Order: sequence, then C-alpha cells, then structure tokens
Amino acid sequence: MNRRTLLIAAAAGPGLLAAPALRAQDFNQTIRIIVPNAPGGTSDILARLIAPALAARAGQNVVVENRAGAGGNIGADAVAKSRPDGHTMLLLDVSVLATNPFLFQRMPFDAERDLAPVQMMIYAPYILAVNNALPVQDAAGLVEHAKRNPGRLNAANSGTGTLSHLVALSLAAAWGTTMEHVPYRGGAPALLSLVSNEANLTMAGATQSMPHVVNGAMRGIAVTGPRRFPNLPDLPTFRELGWPEPDAGTWQGLLVQGQTPPAMLARLEREVAAVLNEPAIRARIGELGGEVQADGAAAFRARLAEQTAAYGRIIRANGVRLE
Repeated sequence: MNRRTLLIAAAAGPGLLAAPALRAQDFNQTIRIIVPNAPGGTSDILARLIAPALAARAGQNVVVENRAGAGGNIGADAVAKSRPDGHTMLLLDVSVLATNPFLFQRMPFDAERDLAPVQMMIYAPYILAVNNALPVQDAAGLVEHAKRNPGRLNAANSGTGTLSHLVALSLAAAWGTTMEHVPYRGGAPALLSLVSNEANLTMAGATQSMPHVVNGAMRGIAVTGPRRFPNLPDLPTFRELGWPEPDAGTWQGLLVQGQTPPAMLARLEREVAAVLNEPAIRARIGELGGEVQADGAAAFRARLAEQTAAYGRIIRANGVRLE
C-alpha cells in the first residue's frame, strides 16, 4: 500500500484497513472434518453432532470424512498436509497425538509443527465394563477374579497403544496380575466384542459405552473422572478405588494445518466454542456421558503436552511398539 492509498484508507476509517484481515477469517468453501477412526466411535459421534451447527455459523457445508488406519496417522497426516486455510480440520482423541510418537518408529508428520490446536471440545470419562457372563459384580470381585486367573482375562481395546490399552496395562500392574490385551480397530468394535461375548472386559469413552451399560448389554464396574455418573450412581470412580490413571478418558480436540493464519485460528476457536455451548448440543453431550471442555487453544496445547509426558512413560515402561 503506497502513501497516497494509505492516506485514503486512513481517511475512510478502520474498515478498509481491516478488510484483508477480515477476509482471512472468512469461510469460502466446504469445510471438512476428518475423523481418523472408523464410524461409530466417540470422535465420529461428536463430529456428526457439531457439523450442522458449525455449517450454520460458517455459512458453508460441513462434511465428515472417516480416514482410519495406522493408529490415526492416516487421517492426521491428511490434515497436516492440507492447505493451511482452516477448511480442513482434524477431530480426534488427543491421546492419539500424545502416544503415536512413542509407538511408531517413523511418523509422517510432526504434530507440534504441522498441526495447530484450535479447541479442546469434550471430556468423556471411561467406563470399565465386563461381559455379563463374567462371574463378577463389582470392582473388588473383578480384581480378585483377575488375580486368580492371571493372563486369562481377555481385555478388548480400541487398538494397540491406544489409551484403552495403556490404562488396562496400568490396572493389571496395580492389581498384581496380567491380562490378555486384544486390539480392535476402534472403540465401537471393541464394545461389540464385549456384547457378543468375545471379550471379558473393555474400557471406552462414556459417549460410546454408557448406552450399553444402561440397557444392560454389559455390566459397568467403575468410571474414571472426577465424579460418579448421575445415572450410574453405583459405579465408583477409579480415584475412590485407588486405581491408577483416574482421569483417563477421551479428550476430544479439533486441530488444523500448522501454518493456518492466526486470524482464522481465532475465528475457528470462537465458532467451535459457540457451537459446543449451544444448549441442545451441550445437553446431548451430557446425555452421552461427556462434558464440554471448550477452554481454548492454549489450554488444549497444555493438555496435549501433559498427556504426551504421562502416556509416554507407560509406553516406554511396557515396551509397546507399532510398525
């Protein structure tokens, strides 16, 4: 902008000077939310829940794409290599980004450089549940059964190295026993294995597992998080039981390409927070056993760093690796 243009713009007021910045925050094409998991999991449920409200606020279509594989790396890499314009987003349990650098020898992207946190979205505690055929009724009974049958309990998880796997490893160590850990391709298939009597126990985010516990398809034993569930008041928390990883659960977050302009990041942070605070969406998340955690990009970045340190220790201690 030359001196003459600058003087004209200044005389016209701040609107003309601000126009480029405003345009940088505009949505001008279809928005994609990439979920790096199979349909039916917590990330998928959440993406499809917020998509219509986000579309209304952005004035553009919002589509959800499932790109499962490589422990979430395929979907995350697609966003890491997307155009840095804020129109391609990654929605996932952030433990994936915290654990994968320790699980894979080579990563196709650098999470800190190539992905930018936008907004933490929800926290959904885990429910530890058992197959109805397993002869245990409560936490004490499960621990006793596990001790009497080392290596014979079949613990389904949502994939090797996922948080549901790592927490089960920590529990077995705390109980002084071992379990057989059986990976599935996502939380939904792991839950199905419990309902269909293939597995003895599993852990999954309440958004997925609570309906199965409430309707009696599986037996709830304990929950993570700071408090008991109002509609499952008899299930104690891990903290009450003195079990490890009491705050484990599914921390869902939204990220974009790492070089996305700050103005667009700020716009996305605001819009997603507004969507999550819509009464109908907030209520639905509560019904699913989660709670909104729209506390901004800085808090999201801090949570990711905390999880990376904590779960990296478990992975190294147990020698868990993926190819």
